[in-house]
Amino acid sequence: MKFIKIMEKEVVSTVVSFAPIGKALAIGLSALGAGIGIGLIGARAMEAIGRNPEATGKVLVPMLIVSAFAEAVAIYGLVIAFSIK
Repeated sequence: MKFIKIMEKEVVSTVVSFAPIGKALAIGLSALGAGIGIGLIGARAMEAIGRNPEATGKVLVPMLIVSAFAEAVAIYGLVIAFSIK
């Protein structure tokens, strides 16, 4: 029984040592995805407005809504990182 308890402590300490790596990956990948998404949204919106300047009002509102959804991905990544112990 003593050997099993020693092995359990080693496994737990190994898992705990991977927690900072998991936090960094959660924040980093979600921020990367949100950044790429917002960049693509902005580029396509500016391209659409450049082709048809009269459509600025029709393009702006959906662009802002989709940008908010893309930013929510980064916020979810931050929440997941905070929940990792």
